[in-house]
Amino acid sequence: MGNIVMGLLNFLGVLSPVHITLVTMLGGGKKIGTDSSGNQYYRAKPRTGYKHDRRWVIYKNEPQASAVPPEWHGWLHHQTNDVPTETPESYRRDWQKPHRHNMTGTTLAYRPPGHHLKNGQRPAATGDYEAWTPPE
Repeated sequence: MGNIVMGLLNFLGVLSPVHITLVTMLGGGKKIGTDSSGNQYYRAKPRTGYKHDRRWVIYKNEPQASAVPPEWHGWLHHQTNDVPTETPESYRRDWQKPHRHNMTGTTLAYRPPGHHLKNGQRPAATGDYEAWTPPE
Protein backbone atom coordinates (compact mmCIF):
# COMPACT_ATOMS: atom_id res chain seq x y z
CA MET A 1 0.00 0.00 0.00
CA GLY A 2 2.85 2.38 0.82
CA ASN A 3 4.36 1.97 -2.65
CA ILE A 4 1.02 2.85 -4.27
CA VAL A 5 0.68 6.01 -2.20
CA MET A 6 4.30 6.96 -2.87
CA GLY A 7 3.82 6.36 -6.60
CA LEU A 8 0.67 8.47 -6.67
CA LEU A 9 2.30 11.32 -4.76
CA ASN A 10 5.31 11.14 -7.07
CA PHE A 11 3.01 11.18 -10.12
CA LEU A 12 1.26 14.26 -8.79
CA GLY A 13 4.61 15.98 -8.27
CA VAL A 14 4.35 16.06 -4.48
CA LEU A 15 7.46 13.95 -3.93
CA SER A 16 10.81 14.88 -5.36
CA PRO A 17 13.64 12.32 -5.70
CA VAL A 18 14.99 13.60 -2.37
CA HIS A 19 11.63 12.93 -0.68
CA ILE A 20 11.44 9.46 -2.23
CA THR A 21 14.93 8.67 -0.94
CA LEU A 22 14.00 9.83 2.57
CA VAL A 23 10.78 7.79 2.58
CA THR A 24 12.74 4.79 1.31
CA MET A 25 15.33 5.12 4.06
CA LEU A 26 12.65 5.47 6.74
CA GLY A 27 10.92 2.38 5.36
CA GLY A 28 13.97 0.24 6.01
CA GLY A 29 15.65 0.50 2.61
CA LYS A 30 19.43 0.73 2.38
CA LYS A 31 21.17 2.31 -0.58
CA ILE A 32 23.39 -0.26 -2.29
CA GLY A 33 24.84 1.68 -5.18
CA THR A 34 24.47 3.99 -8.15
CA ASP A 35 24.98 3.13 -11.81
CA SER A 36 26.74 5.21 -14.45
CA SER A 37 23.43 6.90 -15.39
CA GLY A 38 22.76 8.05 -11.84
CA ASN A 39 20.03 5.52 -11.01
CA GLN A 40 20.09 4.51 -7.34
CA TYR A 41 19.61 0.93 -6.15
CA TYR A 42 18.19 -0.13 -2.79
CA ARG A 43 17.71 -3.25 -0.73
CA ALA A 44 15.46 -4.04 2.25
CA LYS A 45 14.77 -7.14 4.29
CA PRO A 46 12.30 -9.68 2.88
CA ARG A 47 8.60 -9.26 3.47
CA THR A 48 6.97 -11.71 5.86
CA GLY A 49 6.74 -15.13 4.25
CA TYR A 50 9.29 -14.40 1.49
CA LYS A 51 12.89 -15.62 1.15
CA HIS A 52 14.43 -12.94 -1.06
CA ASP A 53 15.27 -9.45 0.05
CA ARG A 54 13.44 -6.60 -1.67
CA ARG A 55 15.43 -4.76 -4.33
CA TRP A 56 14.44 -1.70 -6.32
CA VAL A 57 15.71 1.22 -8.34
CA ILE A 58 14.95 4.92 -8.13
CA TYR A 59 15.54 6.35 -11.60
CA LYS A 60 17.49 9.55 -12.01
CA ASN A 61 15.28 10.71 -14.87
CA GLU A 62 11.96 9.34 -16.07
CA PRO A 63 11.17 5.77 -15.04
CA GLN A 64 12.24 3.61 -17.97
CA ALA A 65 13.19 -0.03 -17.52
CA SER A 66 15.69 0.12 -20.38
CA ALA A 67 17.67 2.69 -18.36
CA VAL A 68 18.89 -0.14 -16.09
CA PRO A 69 22.24 -1.57 -17.29
CA PRO A 70 22.42 -5.37 -17.66
CA GLU A 71 24.66 -5.89 -14.64
CA TRP A 72 22.20 -4.06 -12.36
CA HIS A 73 19.23 -5.80 -13.99
CA GLY A 74 20.69 -9.14 -12.92
CA TRP A 75 21.13 -7.91 -9.36
CA LEU A 76 17.59 -6.45 -9.21
CA HIS A 77 16.04 -9.74 -10.32
CA HIS A 78 18.07 -11.93 -7.94
CA GLN A 79 20.03 -13.53 -10.77
CA THR A 80 23.16 -12.68 -8.82
CA ASN A 81 23.93 -11.49 -5.31
CA ASP A 82 27.12 -9.78 -6.45
CA VAL A 83 26.55 -6.04 -6.30
CA PRO A 84 27.86 -4.33 -9.42
CA THR A 85 30.39 -1.66 -8.66
CA GLU A 86 30.05 1.89 -9.92
CA THR A 87 32.70 1.16 -12.52
CA PRO A 88 31.12 -0.96 -15.23
CA GLU A 89 34.59 -2.06 -16.38
CA SER A 90 34.62 -4.68 -13.63
CA TYR A 91 31.53 -6.35 -15.11
CA ARG A 92 31.87 -5.52 -18.79
CA ARG A 93 34.17 -7.29 -21.23
CA ASP A 94 36.26 -5.54 -23.89
CA TRP A 95 34.04 -6.89 -26.66
CA GLN A 96 30.80 -5.63 -25.11
CA LYS A 97 29.31 -2.36 -26.30
CA PRO A 98 28.33 0.23 -23.70
CA HIS A 99 24.74 0.10 -22.45
CA ARG A 100 22.24 2.29 -24.30
CA HIS A 101 18.64 3.08 -23.49
CA ASN A 102 15.90 1.84 -25.80
CA MET A 103 15.63 4.49 -28.52
CA THR A 104 12.49 3.12 -30.17
CA GLY A 105 10.07 5.92 -30.92
CA THR A 106 12.72 8.64 -30.86
CA THR A 107 14.69 10.34 -33.62
CA LEU A 108 17.71 8.28 -32.54
CA ALA A 109 15.99 4.94 -33.26
CA TYR A 110 17.63 2.56 -35.72
CA ARG A 111 16.24 2.81 -39.23
CA PRO A 112 17.40 0.34 -41.86
CA PRO A 113 18.42 1.41 -45.35
CA GLY A 114 15.33 2.26 -47.37
CA HIS A 115 13.26 3.40 -44.40
CA HIS A 116 10.91 6.21 -45.42
CA LEU A 117 12.44 8.51 -42.77
CA LYS A 118 15.93 7.78 -44.09
CA ASN A 119 15.58 9.05 -47.68
CA GLY A 120 13.35 6.10 -48.59
CA GLN A 121 15.74 4.64 -51.19
CA ARG A 122 15.64 0.85 -50.99
CA PRO A 123 18.44 -1.08 -52.63
CA ALA A 124 17.59 -2.55 -56.00
CA ALA A 125 16.22 -6.09 -56.04
CA THR A 126 18.74 -8.75 -57.02
CA GLY A 127 16.30 -10.93 -58.89
CA ASP A 128 16.72 -13.93 -56.60
CA TYR A 129 13.22 -13.58 -55.12
CA GLU A 130 10.41 -15.70 -56.41
CA ALA A 131 6.92 -15.06 -55.03
CA TRP A 132 5.05 -18.01 -53.54
CA THR A 133 1.76 -18.89 -55.13
CA PRO A 134 -0.68 -20.98 -53.09
CA PRO A 135 -1.89 -24.24 -54.65
CA GLU A 136 -5.38 -24.17 -56.13
